[in-house]
Amino acid sequence: MKSIIITLSALCALFTASSAFSAQIVNSDAGKVKIGVVSAGGATTLDELVARLSAQADKQGATYFKVISTSGANKMHGVADIYK
Repeated sequence: MKSIIITLSALCALFTASSAFSAQIVNSDAGKVKIGVVSAGGATTLDELVARLSAQADKQGATYFKVISTSGANKMHGVADIYK
């Protein structure tokens, strides 16, 4: 029983730590190095679209991202520049 509690605690800590290091949205690219562009689609809300863009930025190793365009109504699509 004790090992199950320790394992669950470790997993919770791991998930919390990984979300703490996700790419952050920025309004200005001043002082940042652009490393590429990501896109995401199929979102039904703007918050969901930003979360999907953040996940794509994380996959590319970005620290920051800036949304440069969004489009759509029922299914939204967006593009973001990613930075280190």
